[in-house]
Amino acid sequence: MLSRLHAAAFAFVDRIFGAWLLGTLGRAIFAGVLLVYFLDSARTKLGDGLSGLFALSDGAYVQILPQAFEAAGYDKAALTTLQVVIVHLGTYAEILLPIMIVVGLFTRLAALGMIGFVAVMTYVDITGHGVDSTTIGTWFDNSPSAAIADQRPLWIFLLLTLVLKGPGPLSLDRLFRRRHS
Repeated sequence: MLSRLHAAAFAFVDRIFGAWLLGTLGRAIFAGVLLVYFLDSARTKLGDGLSGLFALSDGAYVQILPQAFEAAGYDKAALTTLQVVIVHLGTYAEILLPIMIVVGLFTRLAALGMIGFVAVMTYVDITGHGVDSTTIGTWFDNSPSAAIADQRPLWIFLLLTLVLKGPGPLSLDRLFRRRHS
């Protein structure tokens, strides 16, 4: 009896909220919690003015390829073409992917790209910037404030929800799907 009641109640909840709530709410939470974080971080990588989109600041190289930039004597010209491309792509990804998620454009691919971005960012923070064990943290330590072990899995879970559930009905993805149907 209790089992049937439970199943019926949550079948009703799924019918009412299942198709739109998780994607829409996920994008809203991403906008409220992470959009400005990533855009502010990207802004530190841009050079001055409109040309700064192409002539990135030294900060971009320090943040994305810290050891390689140091080995090059902090001289952009001493980096390989591949290294320069990596820094540019990382910077553009940090701008475009969050915006795409918030407006719901290619949301699943953008969220998947952000999962990769967060994984690379975490790797660089730990190996390239040598963050301390307090910043890395550990799970099950009774402290949910570690920037890496505690926060980033939650970011990835939110992004994974968008990959699996999509953006919800209030999105450019839905608008374009209707136009092409």
